[in-house]
Formats: sequence, structure tokens, C-alpha cells
Amino acid sequence: MKSLTVDSKGVLSIKEFPIPEFNEYQALVKMESCGVCRGTDLKLIHGEFKGFDTYPAILGHEGVGRVVETGENVKYLKAGDLVLLPFLEQEVDGYTPGWGAYSEYAVVSDGKAMMEDGFGPETDRFSEAYYAQQVLPDDIDPVGAAMIVTFREVLSACKRFGFKENNSLVIYGAGPVGLSFIKFAKLLGLGPIIVSVRSDLKVQEALDFGADYAFNNQKVDVVSEVRKICKDGVDFALDAVGVNKLINESMEMVKDNGKICCYGISPQLSMDLDWSKAPYNWDLQFLQFPSKLEESEAHHQIINWIQMGVLDLNEFITEVVDFENILDAFHRIEHASGIKKYIVKF
Repeated sequence: MKSLTVDSKGVLSIKEFPIPEFNEYQALVKMESCGVCRGTDLKLIHGEFKGFDTYPAILGHEGVGRVVETGENVKYLKAGDLVLLPFLEQEVDGYTPGWGAYSEYAVVSDGKAMMEDGFGPETDRFSEAYYAQQVLPDDIDPVGAAMIVTFREVLSACKRFGFKENNSLVIYGAGPVGLSFIKFAKLLGLGPIIVSVRSDLKVQEALDFGADYAFNNQKVDVVSEVRKICKDGVDFALDAVGVNKLINESMEMVKDNGKICCYGISPQLSMDLDWSKAPYNWDLQFLQFPSKLEESEAHHQIINWIQMGVLDLNEFITEVVDFENILDAFHRIEHASGIKKYIVKF
């Protein structure tokens, strides 16, 4: 099989590897698609992903694939099933999975069967990722389905942050993650939803996805605009892009007992916090490695919204590229701004 790899200098290449082996509780999966994550993939390429320093690596983590063969103890997966989050679990020819879903084949585990047979989360055989390796309905588009990984991460983050109906919210950024937060905040009944972006095009996109207000922060003082709308400040300010200075700026707009939420991953892992303009009481919460268990618990709500027509997978996608063109696609993504989601199709 072919896979997308990166070396310690950030050089991308396509390499050939053996098709992965799988154990009695696993299934071999032929990949259908994989979403490009600018937060994780690009940081792995540039050596900026905290805690990951083992190169060369095989990239990709937002994968969708179809089961082609199952292990002897698998009960809840069968050939033909469309599944989320296939990975490579083992080092291959000296290459570390990071997480390896830009490959023509990968592996999923039947976590439910493992737990029934006594190999659950209390054992060293079980990975939390198995909770989130779930079967998709037959009517889901296998290419657009890669967006469901982002959707589940974002919806589970909304719940972890404590978003509730009638809460006011400022969101920084309107890429695929920011747009997902806007959409879900609207569906969950938050408001007003205010968005800060860097272009007039993104202002209109944010409004189209459900924002009550959107501002080009290159043209207006967003703090002043927020205070006009919410005199006492907002309940939540969310960084969906990963820019540290936004934490200090957010302090000027959260209300007493408000919360600043950091979801975007910054390459800079320290900063000076200045809370002179913050209220006396406020919270700062980082959520930058979503829980796979919580993602799995968001799965059915996302699927229901898709099947009801509330969520349109294609609405979040900028372009679908064939796997053989993945190197050119990453070059364009590196130098692009204002894009939504790129999906790699196998």
C-alpha cells in the first residue's frame, strides 16, 4: 500500500509499505477518504505538535474506510461496513504512525467485543480510540463523511466547555472548526453568537453558518463591538485558531464568571497573561486533545443532524483531492488562507 510520510525536516513523500496486519479483534479497512487537519497535520509536518517527536512518520487521522476483512473474534464489524477513524497502530519499516490514515489501508478494532470478552479499558490491550471507531449508516457519503470526525470533536468540546442555551459567545476564527462551532452553538440555542475573522469573505461565511454578528478584525475593534452588543460581557470567548494573544484580548470581553476556551492549538506553548482588564472572576480552559470516549458519545447526535438535513457535509468542504495528488494539495494548503476543509479521496 501507499502512505503519505513526513521526515524530521518536514519533507513529504509517498512511500510503499506492507498492508497492515490485524489481530483477532480487529478488521482490515480499505480507506475511502481522510480529512486534512491544519491543526494537527501541519504541526506534525513542522515538528510543532506537543509530545510528538518520532520521525519519520505516517500522517493522517481524520479517516473513513470500508471493512474488507475481519479477525476471528470480531462480532460487531463486517465486510462492507463504512467505519470512522481507521489508524495504523504499529511502527512500519521504521515509520511511526501519526496516526497513519493517509494510507490505502488501515485497521479498526471491535472495542465492544473486546469489552465483552474481558479486554476493556482496564487492560493494556484496549485503546480509548476504540470507542470512537464506529460504523456509519449506509446512506452517508463516504467522502464527505470525513467531516464527521471534526463534527464529533467540536460537539464534544461544546459539551466539555459547558455551552448552554442562551449563553453569549465570541468565536475567533471561521475555518472548518470555527464554522462547526458556529453551527453547533446555533443548534444548541446559544446567543448572541459573535464571530471575529480576518476578511470580509469570512464575515459573510460566519453569518451564513448562523452567527448573529461577525466582524473583520482588520477593520474594527472587536472588543468595542462586543461590548456594544453585550454590555456586561459574554459568557464564553472561544479561540478556534490557536493564537495566544487572543487569551488576553478575550479577558476584556468576558463577563464576571465568564470563561475563555482555548481549542485552537498554538505552536507557542507559553505567553504572558495580563488579567488587569479581566473581571475579578473568570475561567481559562484548554481543550486541545479531544476525548475519544466523548467523541463517541456525540456520534449519534451528529448522525441524526445529518440525516435530518440540519448538517450538510459538503457545506464545510473546499475541495476533494485524489490521493495521488496529495503532495500538491498540501503545498496549496500550506500557502492558502480562508479555506474550509480539504478531503483526500482514495
